[in-house]
Amino acid sequence: MNPPSDTSMSLEAVITELSLAVGQLLRRLRSESNPDGLTWSQTMALARLEKMGPMTTADLARAESVKPQSMGATLAELEREGLVERHRHPTDGRQVLFALTAEGVEARRKRNAAKQHWLMAAMADLKPDERQTLVAASALIKRLSVVD
Repeated sequence: MNPPSDTSMSLEAVITELSLAVGQLLRRLRSESNPDGLTWSQTMALARLEKMGPMTTADLARAESVKPQSMGATLAELEREGLVERHRHPTDGRQVLFALTAEGVEARRKRNAAKQHWLMAAMADLKPDERQTLVAASALIKRLSVVD
């Protein structure tokens, strides 16, 4: 779908177009970069563990704004798949930390490589001025996403 060329679009119309475009891009990125068939919740838990290191179920749930029970189910499935493993908490024997396994690290690497590969192929079809427009738009989208 081509965006309307009318430069006098209302703010509401711009918001609608931007929301649709970002949503479509995210859905496409998710589908293209999911070689292992992980759910969105599983993917986000792996990403958080990769970025933050070992975490408890409760800490992961808070970080991802989900219920601990939901995160527990997500981690249980990731553990069954061999992507995360349990470790003793260093200071609290009642708690368990979840960490990525080597297979979990590899799953993240594959996912990132698939996303990169798809984006590079898609952007290779763009004209240089279109790529520059994307660079400028990226900076603006980042500004919009910063919470005050």
